[in-house]
Amino acid sequence: MPIVRFVREGRDVDCLPGAILRDVALAAGVELYGLKGKLGNCGGCGQCSTCFIEVVGPSRSLPLTPHTETECKLLRRRPQAWRLACQAMVEQSVAVVTRPQTALKERDALVDEALARELPAGTTRAALELARAAEQEALAAAEAPQADQQTE
Repeated sequence: MPIVRFVREGRDVDCLPGAILRDVALAAGVELYGLKGKLGNCGGCGQCSTCFIEVVGPSRSLPLTPHTETECKLLRRRPQAWRLACQAMVEQSVAVVTRPQTALKERDALVDEALARELPAGTTRAALELARAAEQEALAAAEAPQADQQTE
């Protein structure tokens, strides 16, 4: 399973491939929102841009699904590494900084430390789907002899 490394919080959270980053953060108790976002977020509909995060590390675009049209509109004047957590789905393990607009004391040192620790790639969605298909085939093959015995 992919791991989301929340740099500001110093936490690693497991998730399923294809999980929405916002849902992963909220389920783990990670605070995505500043004061404005707490009072006026859209609930994950991609309309307010209060849940943006910064993807850090060498492969900034690979671990998450590509930018949505909504993100491109709302974040057009923001750095390319910023994403809306409600629009980004986790494909592989990723390191993120929540609330990147808010000052973070010793930010660079925290990011360097987070990236120095190995971040396993995790299972991709494609690999998970292949494993599920193989499991279903095995179940079907196991059930086939039982069905033949019942018809005899």
